[in-house]
Amino acid sequence: MSVSEFDYDLFVIGGGSGGVRAARVAASTGARVGVAEQYRYGGTCVIRGCVPKKLMVYASHFHEAFEDAAGFGWQVGEATFDWSTLIANKDREIGRLEGLYRKGVVGAGGEVFDTRAELAGPNSVRLLAQDRVVTAARILVATGGTPSRLAGLPGGEHAITSDDIFHLERQPDSIAIFGGGYIAVEFACILAGLGTKTTLVYRGEEILRGFDNDLRAGLHREMAKKGIEVVCGHTPTSIGLLSDGRREVTLSDARTLAVDHAMLAVGRRPQTDGLGLETAGVEVAASGHIKVDEFSKTTADAVWAVGDVTDRVALTPVAIHEAMCFVETEFKSNPTRPDHELIPTAVFSQPQIGTVGLTEAQAAEHYAELEVYLTEFSPMVHTLSGRDEKTVMKIIVDGASRRVVGVHVLSPDGGELAQTLGIALKSGATKDDFDRTMAVHPTAAEELVTMYAPSYRVRDGKRVD
Repeated sequence: MSVSEFDYDLFVIGGGSGGVRAARVAASTGARVGVAEQYRYGGTCVIRGCVPKKLMVYASHFHEAFEDAAGFGWQVGEATFDWSTLIANKDREIGRLEGLYRKGVVGAGGEVFDTRAELAGPNSVRLLAQDRVVTAARILVATGGTPSRLAGLPGGEHAITSDDIFHLERQPDSIAIFGGGYIAVEFACILAGLGTKTTLVYRGEEILRGFDNDLRAGLHREMAKKGIEVVCGHTPTSIGLLSDGRREVTLSDARTLAVDHAMLAVGRRPQTDGLGLETAGVEVAASGHIKVDEFSKTTADAVWAVGDVTDRVALTPVAIHEAMCFVETEFKSNPTRPDHELIPTAVFSQPQIGTVGLTEAQAAEHYAELEVYLTEFSPMVHTLSGRDEKTVMKIIVDGASRRVVGVHVLSPDGGELAQTLGIALKSGATKDDFDRTMAVHPTAAEELVTMYAPSYRVRDGKRVD
C-alpha cells in the first residue's frame, strides 16, 4: 500500500510525554496523526510520576522551613498540615496539564482517542473502545512502564505502589517502603517530611545503587537525621492484615513492623503485555522491553518505539528526545540518532542529589588515573538555622586529559545544579575550565570552581591519598 492508502501517516499508541511529543510535532509537519491513550494523557510523568511527586516534594519541605525560620528572627505559630488539601490541589494541576497535552496534539492537527490500542497487524491498530481497526504507514509504541510487584510475596496484594500513593484518601501515620532506588528514596523523604513515620527497607548494602558511593552514604546519613529508619540488607517475607486495618510486615531478619501502609517501589516494567506486538513482527526481550535499533525502529518495518517501553534510559526528557529524533528521521528527512551520553539526572530527596557523568567506580574502570575533588560542608543557611545537614560535592577528572568526566552533588538545589553542570560536561569542559571560572559568592555552587587541589587520586582502580 502507498502512504496515501493508509488512514494515518503515523499512529501513536500511548499518550505520555514521548508519544504526545511525537504526535504533536509530526502533525505540525502536515502528517495525518492519531494517538490513543487508555488512561489519561500525560502518561507516568504528568499523571502519576515526576510532576505530582515534585509538588509533594515542595509540600514536604515546609515543616523544616518553619523550624529554620526561628534562627532568622521569625516566629511562626503552630503549623498544621492537611493531606486532603494537598491532594485536591495536586489533582487540579494535573487535570490542567492533561488538558494541555490533549490541546497540543489537536492544535497541531492530530486526533486523540481515549481508548486502549493494540497492534492488529504490520500496519494496523485496533481501537478497543470503538471496536474498529485503523491503518497507519508508521506506528509508534510509547506505552511506558508500570510499577513492578514482588511476585510470590505472601500478602503482596496488601501493598500499594507509587501509583497509589497519589490517591490515598488519608495520610498514613506510618509506612514501610520497599526498595532503594530513586522512587523509594524520594517517597520516603516526602512522607517523612509530611510527618509520616517512615521505614525504608532495601535488600542491597546501600541505597541508590548506580549512584556515586559518597553521595549514597551522605544521603543515607541525612535521611537518618530526619527520622527515617533505613534498613539495608533485608527484604519483606510477608505482609498481613491486622484487625485494625493496618499491615503487619515481616522482614527477612524476622522483625515485624505494624504500619498503615506497605509500599512497593522495587522498579518498573514495560507495559507491553497484550499489545499484539507479535502480530506485527515486533521482537520483545525477556524483560518485556521492545527491541529497537539506533533510530528507535523495532524489528517490524512499520513500527518504532520510544521511552520506558524500550530498554534504554527511563527518564521523561529521554523519551521526549527519542520522540523528536524519530520525527526528524521519519518526517523531516534528517536521520537522527538519540544521544544517551552524559544525561544529567536528579533524585528529589532531602537534600537532593544532582548528578551527571560517571561515578568514581565507573570512571576507575575507564581511566588509568583519576583526580577526585571532594568537599563536605554545612550550607550557609544552616549557620543561623542550626540544622545539622551537610552538602557534598564531588568532581571526577580524567588525569590524562584533565576532562571532567563526572560531577555529583548532594545539596538542597542538587537538581538545578545538575542541569547546569550537564551543559558543561556535554561541552567537554576540563578541570582547567572549572578553575578559571569566576565564583559566584556567597553560594554553595562556588565550591565547584574553587576546589583546586585533588582530595585524592585513583590509579589503576586503587585510591592513592
